[in-house]
Amino acid sequence: MPEPLGLPVITSAFVDSDHAGNVVTRRSHTGILIFVQNAPIIWYSKRQNTVESATFGSELVALRVCKDLLVALRYKLRCFGVRVEGPSNVFCDNRGVVKNTSIPESTLSKKHNAINYHAVREAAARGILRVGKEDTQTNLADLLTKVLIAARRHDLCLCIFM
Repeated sequence: MPEPLGLPVITSAFVDSDHAGNVVTRRSHTGILIFVQNAPIIWYSKRQNTVESATFGSELVALRVCKDLLVALRYKLRCFGVRVEGPSNVFCDNRGVVKNTSIPESTLSKKHNAINYHAVREAAARGILRVGKEDTQTNLADLLTKVLIAARRHDLCLCIFM
């Protein structure tokens, strides 16, 4: 890696999923918004590949996808000679996911949930990300996953561009 030049940057992300939002297939939709400093760099919105039976599973899948995107972004920034300050702050509105990914000794019975959990936990243990709770009303990733009334959409967009 090249020697870092200039001031370090801070990365953060907002993650959300719309559990079983597709009325035909009942697949969830992932929305991720990643910032470098205060500038939105990555907007990710995609249908999930699996059908989840609970909101917890769909939010955990979204968090794992976010972890993958953050690892790639941090690697690219380092290759450009940009130093990344500390772990990336990831904000999720599901309290169960935040608590489970913050406690290293959690166990999950479903195999695919356990794989997503361990991927996120390993990234947290390596100092790549730190998961925190964001209120549902202020989660910016809602723009990418849900149909919102005009006033709320406007308020969330103002938060991004201000």
